[in-house]
Amino acid sequence: MLHTSLSELTALLAGHDAQALPVTAVQQAIAASIRPITETEIVPLKAALGRVLAGELISPINVPAYDNSAMDGYALRGSDLSDQAITLKVVGIAFAGHPYVQTVSAGECVRIMTGAVMPTACDSVIPQELCSQASETNVTIPANKIKAGDNRRLAGEDLPAGSAALAKGKLLTPADIGLIASLGIAEVRVMRRLRVAFFSTGDELRSIGQPLEAGCVYDSNRYTLHSMLLRAHCEPIDMGVVRDDPDSLEAALRTACANADVIITTGGVSAGDADYTKQMMARLGDVGFWKIAMRPGRPMAFGKILCDGREALLFGLPGNPVAVMATFYFFAREAIYQLMGALPQVQHVFSVNSAQAIRKKPGRTEFQRGVLSRDGHGRQLVTLTGAQGSGILSSMSDANCMVVLNHEQGDIAAGEIVSVLPFDGLI
Repeated sequence: MLHTSLSELTALLAGHDAQALPVTAVQQAIAASIRPITETEIVPLKAALGRVLAGELISPINVPAYDNSAMDGYALRGSDLSDQAITLKVVGIAFAGHPYVQTVSAGECVRIMTGAVMPTACDSVIPQELCSQASETNVTIPANKIKAGDNRRLAGEDLPAGSAALAKGKLLTPADIGLIASLGIAEVRVMRRLRVAFFSTGDELRSIGQPLEAGCVYDSNRYTLHSMLLRAHCEPIDMGVVRDDPDSLEAALRTACANADVIITTGGVSAGDADYTKQMMARLGDVGFWKIAMRPGRPMAFGKILCDGREALLFGLPGNPVAVMATFYFFAREAIYQLMGALPQVQHVFSVNSAQAIRKKPGRTEFQRGVLSRDGHGRQLVTLTGAQGSGILSSMSDANCMVVLNHEQGDIAAGEIVSVLPFDGLI
């Protein structure tokens, strides 16, 4: 959980303008303040996708378990190869799961299929398409088509028995699940699933199904957060909409703290919000209110809530829908993975040409919504989705990437290189 106090967090941000904290400084301060959970559980392999491996996974067997053929062809003794064409006698056939069990002598070979066990004394495979002549009884191999040892997969070539197959903290992917299955392991020990309680604040918010009075809007933030938390493999706890009054907020925070590891609120953290929000969070825990040099998503609260001997990490996100997504992705999501003991998640940012001029003020990081495409020459380009206001949720729905304009960057000219973060699998 959070193992630093608010004063220590403030010290980590010393030297920066408190009214415009750099994104990277805030990310580093949050990362330095979190202590991962320690509780683990054993789950069936089919239920392990997206879970965090609780310890290093050691291979109990060689993978592959035996020398085998990398392709269809003929298994032979490398010592029979020469700088001239040779003709070998075909003495049998080996299929995957049905090995040829006799010893192969000099001048002999075995018809073999991909994955089949290499016959005794054979150490090489000639692909069938490289043979000049082949029949059920004989095969002719031209000179210098292969070298001794070619096209043979060695036992333990992928993973030797006793070696580390996967590192502690690995967020398990479909490929990892397949790898574990190839080791014959049916269950894995993983970190327990993180419980995240979330609610929206605001008297103007209505849940789906409620009447929409004048001046009110439907709450989209909870649905966005629920989906992003599922993508982060958490257990989401939706606490609905909380009214703008001290008693309601206190009750919600106490309930959330009693049931969750992390609390995420939306709304109620900007400069114009009631003072009781800060007072309430200060009374129940240790929370800092930050102004971050970013767009969208300038105001954010971070800290911990304490209640009846329990502790929960708190993220107070802004209320505008796009700002919620940006602050969740660039701050809360990484902290959640760190809290669940996952290895650092790499953001796959790459560089492309901007198809248009982009206005940008130096001194803040901007996350603008864009669409990646290719021009007639196959060159990747990014185009903004249009209006970039933090309340325009359609700008996220229409986009397939975030254009990341760094803290010191100014205006971008059409054709200039910009950094792009694809959404695929993330938001």
